[in-house]
Amino acid sequence: MSSAKFALPKLPYSYNALEPYISEQIMTLHHSKHHQAYVTNLNNAIVSQATAVSTDNLIEQVHLQAAIRFNAGGHINHTLFWDNLAPASRTTASPSSSQAPNLVAALISHWGSIDGFKAKFEANLLALQGSGWGWLVQDTDTNILEIITSKDQDIVPKGKKPLLGIDMWEHAYYLQYLNNKKDYVTGIWSVINWAVVEKRFEGDIDTVFGAVGNLAASL
Repeated sequence: MSSAKFALPKLPYSYNALEPYISEQIMTLHHSKHHQAYVTNLNNAIVSQATAVSTDNLIEQVHLQAAIRFNAGGHINHTLFWDNLAPASRTTASPSSSQAPNLVAALISHWGSIDGFKAKFEANLLALQGSGWGWLVQDTDTNILEIITSKDQDIVPKGKKPLLGIDMWEHAYYLQYLNNKKDYVTGIWSVINWAVVEKRFEGDIDTVFGAVGNLAASL
């Protein structure tokens, strides 16, 4: 693991840009507090790990792995999440052939219709117990699309290319939707950046992970 410092990425839109589906209050706290905490804790853990390595403290190195994995996952997952969102004025609740022609064809081929895909995705999100994420992924060997979930801040498994990620931690919705996860899940379709999902679908896994790719590969 490198000793390089990781930084909170800037959002490609303002904190109020996703309203009314995600409030400015949630976006501000989610990005500047929650995501920042993952970055800060990751950097601190990496420094401690470097010290443990330099002093041959094997026990401390093992103990630090959980903190590194958790906070690195939080940084990676949120970075992907911010990029696959966009203001509602620039998006549609469902992908169109003009926005994402190849993705649309693949979704229809696999789930029969866009509505069929969305219903299956929502069911998986709402069935997730506790904190975690919902993902549309593509298997890097077979190219088959799958809907999966990950617990806490686990990243998608090796060999799965993340195309679309939805944060299902309470901090992503509770201040606005309280315990009504269904409304959050329904509303978030209106702020999905389908052009980004299409780009991920067409690109390789290194392109998808971008600046956090080396970090993802080390977990």
